[in-house]
Amino acid sequence: MPPTTAWQAMSQRPLGFLTSSWPWRSLAYLTGGVLVGAAAVLIFTLGLAAGIALLVVLIGVAPLVGLVLASTVVAAVERRRLRLVDLDHLPDPHRAPDGPGPRAWVAIRLKEQATWRELMFTLLSAAALWWLDLLVLGFSFGVPAVTIASTDGQTWPWTVFGAIVLLASPYTVTSWAGARAAMSRTFLAPRDKELGEELREVRASQSRLLDSFDAERVRIERDLHDGAQQRLVSLGMTLGLMRLEVAEGSPQAELLTQAEKQLSTAHQELRTLIRGLNPPVLADHGLVSAIEDYAGRFPIPVTVDLRLPERLPKKVETTMYYLINEAMTNIARHSGATSARVRGRYHSDLLVLDITDDGHGGVDPEAGSGVTGLADRVTALDGRMRVSSPVGGPTLLHVEVPCRFA
Repeated sequence: MPPTTAWQAMSQRPLGFLTSSWPWRSLAYLTGGVLVGAAAVLIFTLGLAAGIALLVVLIGVAPLVGLVLASTVVAAVERRRLRLVDLDHLPDPHRAPDGPGPRAWVAIRLKEQATWRELMFTLLSAAALWWLDLLVLGFSFGVPAVTIASTDGQTWPWTVFGAIVLLASPYTVTSWAGARAAMSRTFLAPRDKELGEELREVRASQSRLLDSFDAERVRIERDLHDGAQQRLVSLGMTLGLMRLEVAEGSPQAELLTQAEKQLSTAHQELRTLIRGLNPPVLADHGLVSAIEDYAGRFPIPVTVDLRLPERLPKKVETTMYYLINEAMTNIARHSGATSARVRGRYHSDLLVLDITDDGHGGVDPEAGSGVTGLADRVTALDGRMRVSSPVGGPTLLHVEVPCRFA
């Protein structure tokens, strides 16, 4: 996997790193740090001065508003600069104001923890970080320049020292750039609490998508049952009436026989599809009976050991049915297994499900296999899934989903 930070690039390929763009990116990052730090001092001073100038109008909070405005500008610039040495996107932790105008902006900013962390970072950047950037650059390039420029017969050891420092400068610069970037990310990255609202919205969106998929699946099942299936039945009756008008043993009778066989096959496949979309046994008798019914029609022997105290919530029950269904389909198609087992237990508001097979294994969840779709189903229920599949087998699919009985 290609490196995403300067530190990773240096640690993965200590020698090849020298011919990459990372040393130059680190140098640009520290050089920019000196400029941004010096500008931060100026912006910070101007922000404070502007706040004091407005003190007559906005008693008490004007200096603070000026500092907040200055720190917000410095933090925004630093987030962009981080892309030089850290390719992982750093999102803006601030929320949009509740209304238009500067008053709403100030009100929302003063309530956010991110604002105060940005203020701390701006103070730290202005007081120390840019000086350290300048010190590292001066040591890495200034010392070699001075020692090499003053070469004579008596100072050659210093020249050698300067050359060594210059040769080591890619590592010196990149090391400090990586440390500085990590510290900047600590101050400027959103915290879990700040992401909580966004995460809750994502989970709510996943739940709504799951509900809409279930509703759409039921609608399709109903349309197939009331539409396509009934038309096939009507077509079968029409073929039966045509047979009454055709002499036995004639070529037309043979064609009618073939048409009736194809119609019967299509009708059976459609019934299987409809039953898979919305199995009546699941709606009427629950997950255990539905899985036992499915296992009884499976092409390889399946041992079902599901022990649940009662019916699961509908969303969990439906999702688990299709998860098991899809997992068993993958086993039949790809594993080469001769037997499988489905085991489920309910412990302390947690549904634990294990699906195992004796196939050849080698399932890689990172390779974009069908396991990814199963994991998405589990994630939509705030659950987790783990896969153990060494080459040669067996394969274990372990699922944990939180749920409570109504």
